[in-house]
Amino acid sequence: MLSLEAETRLGELDLEARLEAMPGTPLVLAGPSGAGKTTLLRVAAGLTRPAVGRVACGADVWLDTERGVDLPPERRRCGLVFQDRALFPHLSAWRNVAYGMRGRGRGDRRRAATALLERFGVAHRAEARPVELSGGERQRVALARTLAAEPRALLLDEPLAALDPRTRARAGRELAALMPELDVPAIVVTHDFEEVAVMGGEVAVLDSGRIVQTGTPSALASAPASGFVADFTGAVVLTGMAAPGPGGLTAVALDGGGSVNSTDAAAGPVAVSVHPWEIAIEPAGHEETGSALNRLPARVVSVTAIGNRTRVGLAAPQPLTAEVTTASAERMRLAPGHGALAVWKAAATRLAPL
Repeated sequence: MLSLEAETRLGELDLEARLEAMPGTPLVLAGPSGAGKTTLLRVAAGLTRPAVGRVACGADVWLDTERGVDLPPERRRCGLVFQDRALFPHLSAWRNVAYGMRGRGRGDRRRAATALLERFGVAHRAEARPVELSGGERQRVALARTLAAEPRALLLDEPLAALDPRTRARAGRELAALMPELDVPAIVVTHDFEEVAVMGGEVAVLDSGRIVQTGTPSALASAPASGFVADFTGAVVLTGMAAPGPGGLTAVALDGGGSVNSTDAAAGPVAVSVHPWEIAIEPAGHEETGSALNRLPARVVSVTAIGNRTRVGLAAPQPLTAEVTTASAERMRLAPGHGALAVWKAAATRLAPL
C-alpha cells in the first residue's frame, strides 16, 4: 500500500490531502487544473517536500516531516510518468525501455525490454523511434520503460491527455486491464471523468486542495456530494432553494424561475443535478404524458450529433443539456430557435448542499 499525507501552501492554495493506493487497482485522483493533483504525485515521488507530510510504501517510510525522514527520489523507486511521456527522441522503443535497466548485459536488456513491449502490445515497433510512433504507442512505450526499473509504486500524471479521443478510450481500457498484473500501488491523475469511468477502481476527487469525495465512478455519478462533483461527472447542475413538496418529495424553486421535484430530502440552498441522458425533450405545448414530474420550458440553442446520439443545448432560466437519440432529434426536427420542454423524473434528480 502507498499512503500519502500532505499539508502545504501552493501560492494562494492551501493543499491538505490524505490518500491510500492499494496494489492491483489504481487510485484515480481526479479534479480540475490547479487543484493540487500533480503536486501530490510530486510529494509521493520526492520531488516536492510539503510543509507537513508523511509518505509510506508498505513498511518503508519515505517521508515523515515530524521525524525528519525524507528519502531522495532515487531511493523511493517510484515510476513517474508525465503526460508528455518524455521518451528519448534519438533512441528506439526498445532502447528507451532498456535505459532504466541496470546491471544487465546488452543482450539481456534487449530481451527484457522486448518482453515488456510485448506485454504492452508494441513489440513489433521495437526498432521505431518516438517520432515514428502513434500517441497510443508512445504511451505504452513510456509505461514499459517505467516498469523496466521495477518501481515500488506507479504514479501517472494525465497519461492519456495527449491522445486523440478514440486512442484515449482504448489506451485507458488497456491500462485498467494491466493494473491487476502489475501488483504495485498506482495513482493516476486526470481531470476527465470519462477517463475516471474507464479506469474504474477507487476515485478521490480533489477540489481547491481538498478531497471532497471518494468512491467508485458510479457512486460519484449517482450520489454526488456537491454541485462541483455533479458537474465533474458530466451532470447538468442547477441551483435553487429546497423545501418540502407534495407526496413526500422535495420541491426546489430554481434561481431565475421554474421549479423541479426530487426524491432526495433537502432544505435550503441546493445544487440540483441530473444527467443529460435522463432529460427527454418534448415539443413546446405538448400534452403532458407519462410520470415525469419535472417539465421546464426551454429554447433549443444547439444540436450536436455524436454518432447515434445527439446533444441538445437548451436555454431555460438556467442552461440545460439533454442527450437524446439522433433518430428522436430528427423526428422532432430539433433546430436552434425552436421551443421545447425539458422533461425528467424526480427520481433522476439529485440534490446536494451548495
